[in-house]
Amino acid sequence: MKATKASIDTFLSSRKLAIAGVSRDPKKFGHIVFKQLREKGFEVYPIHPGTDNIEGIPCFRSVGSLPLNVHSLLIITPKKHTKDIVAEAMAKGIDNIWIQQMSETPEAIALTNTKSVNLITHECILMHLDPVTGIHKFHRSIKKLFGLFPK
Repeated sequence: MKATKASIDTFLSSRKLAIAGVSRDPKKFGHIVFKQLREKGFEVYPIHPGTDNIEGIPCFRSVGSLPLNVHSLLIITPKKHTKDIVAEAMAKGIDNIWIQQMSETPEAIALTNTKSVNLITHECILMHLDPVTGIHKFHRSIKKLFGLFPK
């Protein structure tokens, strides 16, 4: 399934989202995404099974413990956890799911086929957060140059 600009815009329009895979280590990708989303004005709900807060923001131990009004989930976990997180999200009624590139698995993607879900895969969220900066701006330009950027 190829992501479209419309599906990405729908995901990002929520402005309230949970992130599974937020790291406590500021050098890790999960932490960088968490920080950038907050800096760009998103209301972020970090999910991490081993801590109660990250940078002073309350952390949830699982998708199931999220507030009911959170309908968007970004997954930045090792592949071995993705399917279970997707299953938990679907059971909770989350219908807006972005599986960060390198976290997706065929099994996790197949789970979303059973319900109406706005699913984004094979994309890096940082290439779609305007304004795009750093290496992600370069990657975005390359994808556009070769016609690989979602339309």
